Amino acid sequence: MLAALVLFLLGVQGDAFVGFDSRFVLFAREMLRHGPGWFPTTYGVPYPDYPATSTFLTYLLSLPLGRVTEFTAWLPTALAAAICTGVVYRLVAPLSRCWALVSVAMLLLTATFVSETRAVSLDLMVAAVGLLAFYVAFHAERHGVPGLLLRLLPLLLAGFALRGPLGLVVPAGMVCSQLLLDRCWKRLIAFSASALALLLLCVFALIALARSVGGEAFVQDVLQMQVIGRLDGSAGSSDALYYFRSSLGNYALAFPLALPALALLWQRRREPAFRLVAGCALAALVVMAGLSVPQAKKARYIIALAPLAAIVAGYPFMVAGSRLAQVLRGLLRALWLVLPVLLLAGLWLAWKRYPQELAALGWRLPACIVVLSALLAFGALRWRRPAALALGAALALWASYILVFEPMERRLYDSQGFSREVLRQLDAQPAPLALYGMAPDAQAIKLMVNLDRDLKPLFVDRPEQLAAQSGPFYLMIQARDAERIATTLPAASQLLFEGSFDKNTFRLLRLPGVGTKP
Repeated sequence: MLAALVLFLLGVQGDAFVGFDSRFVLFAREMLRHGPGWFPTTYGVPYPDYPATSTFLTYLLSLPLGRVTEFTAWLPTALAAAICTGVVYRLVAPLSRCWALVSVAMLLLTATFVSETRAVSLDLMVAAVGLLAFYVAFHAERHGVPGLLLRLLPLLLAGFALRGPLGLVVPAGMVCSQLLLDRCWKRLIAFSASALALLLLCVFALIALARSVGGEAFVQDVLQMQVIGRLDGSAGSSDALYYFRSSLGNYALAFPLALPALALLWQRRREPAFRLVAGCALAALVVMAGLSVPQAKKARYIIALAPLAAIVAGYPFMVAGSRLAQVLRGLLRALWLVLPVLLLAGLWLAWKRYPQELAALGWRLPACIVVLSALLAFGALRWRRPAALALGAALALWASYILVFEPMERRLYDSQGFSREVLRQLDAQPAPLALYGMAPDAQAIKLMVNLDRDLKPLFVDRPEQLAAQSGPFYLMIQARDAERIATTLPAASQLLFEGSFDKNTFRLLRLPGVGTKP
């Protein structure tokens, strides 16, 4: 578990954030400036979609430094991922150490798990809570109903505190699946009723906190964002089979390889491993099917699937005397052996498309090539030792991600350089800032996260709104939008600079405003 945590935090440094992380880092930075609250804030206003628990963790970690860094932002997620890795090993190791190490490797080779671990991920924190709850339920035969409920209560509360209703529903569903498999009807009924009652109590507490923070209007926002919007699809919708189809890619390699491994359960009901594999499969099914009911679906919502699928995918290494198991073992070995070759080929293709960006990585690219070549040789030598071969393949993937993919993504989607130039201009000649065509909860967040102070920009999306502004002001606008509305801008508009922002070309202009002499 400690080794996994070190791997997950390897190379973490600096304070340049891209993508979805920007929102949570802005939460933490505003909390550092204004102090903790029940909800995180953006632009000084409470944000209704999340409780403040994860933000408070980042806030506490950042206090000694006085600023939010990648380390303080990612550490809670890395701890959650390390817990998942440790629990996977603890579940499987009593049956087979080889199977346990292969399962850990399959988890490390799961695409969405890799990307979510090196980020701020509330869903991965919920996955850790859910897997711990599953572990408790797996050993539930040692405890009576009251004992089981007392052990699970803190975990369910932690899940809700981290992610709201979704954070309680996912662990509860994983527990119910194990109790259902064991046919513990009394425990299942008692736990289901208790979890439902706890969910209602937590929702009422959430509503009370929201009312104390922002009144009835904010209560409606919280319910819309955390409950209603997810159910009715107003927060984005996908078809009912989205998770079952998309997981073949989003949760490769584990999920696609777990499907044929399930066929090995046939006529093995009396083997010790049956209960674990069937329990993991049923829990994964409950998570996928249960979260398919709400209209809003995103791949990260079912990240709890990853450790369960990893255990099932490694099951062929526990089965002897089966032709299918032999075929699956051979397929897995071949994939692990060839993975460094595929990654080297991917680097070559990336060089053909992004030569300047890769050249700018300096020592990282040749270091990655050396590591992949060494792991390829290691895999060839360890062909007959599946655990070593699997862990070598996992290290190859993580080396490529940490040394090349992550730094290149940061360069392509950089927003820090442009944002600092905007701040320099605002300091030199103070004036209001208008953002054209930038939603407050989207690209504007990537500007705000790079500022060292509070700022309330004006959001505009029509040329006539610009024409109505009085006095001089700054305008941040995408280059293509600026060209489209160029004829409607005042003649005295001054282009201050142009640059890359979130992989798009943006401009900063200074406009005279209505009634201002050029």
